[in-house]
Amino acid sequence: MSTSRVILVCQNRTCRRQGSAKVLAALQAYAIANLTVKPTGCLGHCGNGPMVVILPEEIWYSGVQPAEVPILIKKAGG
Repeated sequence: MSTSRVILVCQNRTCRRQGSAKVLAALQAYAIANLTVKPTGCLGHCGNGPMVVILPEEIWYSGVQPAEVPILIKKAGG
């Protein structure tokens, strides 16, 4: 049985300046069952962004770049 997962991508000012909008768009381009991608507000790690969190496991990634999205999808079970 597959667990439903959520990927949160910070869209607050600092992360957006560091490219989080492109990371969010790259993640949203994937249509994966049991995997939801959501923009979120500040995750509290300003300056380390773009920040991404995979739930429910609470796996945190910092400095995520769009080219790394396939790796994140695979790790999230996609």
